Amino acid sequence: MAWKPRRVCRCGKIIAATDLCECQIKRKAENDRRRPNANDRGYDSRWKLARRAFLDKHPDCAMCGKPAVVVDHKTPHRGDRAKFWDKGNWQPLCAHHHNSTKQSQERRDDR
Repeated sequence: MAWKPRRVCRCGKIIAATDLCECQIKRKAENDRRRPNANDRGYDSRWKLARRAFLDKHPDCAMCGKPAVVVDHKTPHRGDRAKFWDKGNWQPLCAHHHNSTKQSQERRDDR
């Protein structure tokens, strides 16, 4: 099994590479409490139907060509309903690229 070196958290604690620090767990819990649930953010039954229809027409990940399972908003909508429903702003992604590559890009862009 591969070994990963320990890392230094933002708070200064040294932790295992795969672990979350207590400060990260606390920050995540606070963010989750403030964030509206998926239905309130627009991901309701209407979205599920539109998502399914989009994935039927665009079954391959835009980044790697594997089967897509997520309809991603190229530009984050941040609650803007017009951006949310703009199909020109949608792209099909596999779970890997949505959960890693795209999230990393958005974190960099938010800085």
